[in-house]
Amino acid sequence: MRTLLSILTFLPLVFTLDTPSGVKQAFDDANIPTDIVLEFDPTFLLQVVLPQSTGAPITLEVGEQLPRNATANPPTFTLIGENIGAGPFVVATVDPDAPTPQAPNIAQVRHFLGGNFITGSPACEAELLVNTTPAISEWQQPTPPAGSDAHRYIFLVFNQPDAFNDQTLVNTATPITLFNISAFGEAVGLGNPIAGNFMLVAPDPA
Repeated sequence: MRTLLSILTFLPLVFTLDTPSGVKQAFDDANIPTDIVLEFDPTFLLQVVLPQSTGAPITLEVGEQLPRNATANPPTFTLIGENIGAGPFVVATVDPDAPTPQAPNIAQVRHFLGGNFITGSPACEAELLVNTTPAISEWQQPTPPAGSDAHRYIFLVFNQPDAFNDQTLVNTATPITLFNISAFGEAVGLGNPIAGNFMLVAPDPA
C-alpha cells in the first residue's frame, strides 16, 4: 500500500480551482476516492474559506497545506458553477489519515457534518452555502498528533435527500472517530458528492 508521503511526492504543491475535472484529478492523485471508497466526479467547484482571528481569511486551493493555527475557525463554503440550485445540501469534512497516514486505525474522523445548507440566489454562478439549522457535528479543528505526516482533510458537498433530517445514525453525541462517509452516505441516500476540496495539515512544530 502506498503511504500518503509517497502519494504526495508526485503531487504539485497546489492545485487551482479551475475546473471540476481538475479537482477530480487532484483527488485521484491524492488517492482520496480509493481511501474513502467514494466515487468522485464533481459537477461544481467548492470554494472553502477559513476565517482568521487576525488578518485576511484564507481561500483554500485544492491540496494546499496550511498551518494548524490557520484552521481554528469554522470554514465557509461556496459552490461555483452553472445551475447550482437552491439546495438543500449536506456538507461533510473527514480525515482519513488518523492518527497517522501509515496506520489510520481510528479513521475516518468526522470534522464537520451539517445538512440544510441553502443558497441565496440560485441563478448566480457562485453561491455561498448558508446552514439553516445547527450542524450535526460542529467544526473540529485539525489536530494531527506529534510525529505524524500531514493529514488530508476532505470537504464534500452532497445533494440532500428528502429524508435526511430523519436520519438517526449520527447526532451531536456520536463519536467522531471511526466514521465512514461512504457507508453513512449509502445508508441515508446521499449519492455521490457534487463538489469537493481538500487541504493538508501537519502537526504543530515541536
